[in-house]
Amino acid sequence: MLPVTSRRFLQFAPLLFVILWSTGFVLARLTVGHVEPISFLAYRFPLAGLLLLVFSPLFKVAWLDRGQAVHAMVAGVFLHAGYLAPIYWAVAHGLPAGVSALIVGLQPLLTAFLAALMLQEKIHPRHWLSLLIGAAGVGLVLQPKFSFAMLGGITPLTAGLGLLGCISVSLGAVYQKRFASNLPLVASVIWQYVGASAVVICLALWLEDLNFDGSVQAWFGLGWAVVGLSLISIFLLLTMIREGSVAKVSTLIFLVPGVSALMTYGLFDEQLTVLQIIGMVVCAGAVLIVSRTKSEPVST
Repeated sequence: MLPVTSRRFLQFAPLLFVILWSTGFVLARLTVGHVEPISFLAYRFPLAGLLLLVFSPLFKVAWLDRGQAVHAMVAGVFLHAGYLAPIYWAVAHGLPAGVSALIVGLQPLLTAFLAALMLQEKIHPRHWLSLLIGAAGVGLVLQPKFSFAMLGGITPLTAGLGLLGCISVSLGAVYQKRFASNLPLVASVIWQYVGASAVVICLALWLEDLNFDGSVQAWFGLGWAVVGLSLISIFLLLTMIREGSVAKVSTLIFLVPGVSALMTYGLFDEQLTVLQIIGMVVCAGAVLIVSRTKSEPVST
């Protein structure tokens, strides 16, 4: 059985995760023009891994063997590099940060299919209904401002890159559950950042110049990304994946678009149409449906 304190923590973990995860899309917008998007990740992931390594004695880390480390690195490539690199690049080239969060709102639908295929998870019919409703809500948000230009807004390229990030994090969630969910958490995250760092550093050296202008926005964004996102929120996500169903954990992503849109509206005046607001409400309704579904037993 989980300790009482752990069970109570898991009750509040989803809300804290949604708030923290939503700020990632805000950072993608905040740092535009101050740090190149993939270069930002090339600084963020190694710093997060090193910081965690420095504090690892406090956690009495149980280290991984070679095979376990490889699984953790592969999960990190999907969960971090493959997820954020295309999204940050798309936001830097015109995709509204709030809309990027809404594209990622498709992730629960993709994860549910992958989890059913690879993990033999049983999906409740009400859960499938919520995923379909949520996907429809995301469609309502994208449609009003979709353009067939190359860059500069919601275009096939920027939306496609957002979808690529969505697919990557879906694969990462399932891979983590299948091959790495029972690994020691701290050591697993350190190795995840090793894998993610290798990918984004190579991409940054190939596509960018590692520019970092040293502005307040650049330093604040990097600091918050390392501590708030790469450490705290990732621990929350991996803990929830380890303790529950992948498909149910992924439905939390339906809450992120609305929270991110409110943040980007307040900070950057990113406007939403009435139809887009309706789409976010539809997504919130999908989460409500899932929350009323009888919970599956949690493994201990």
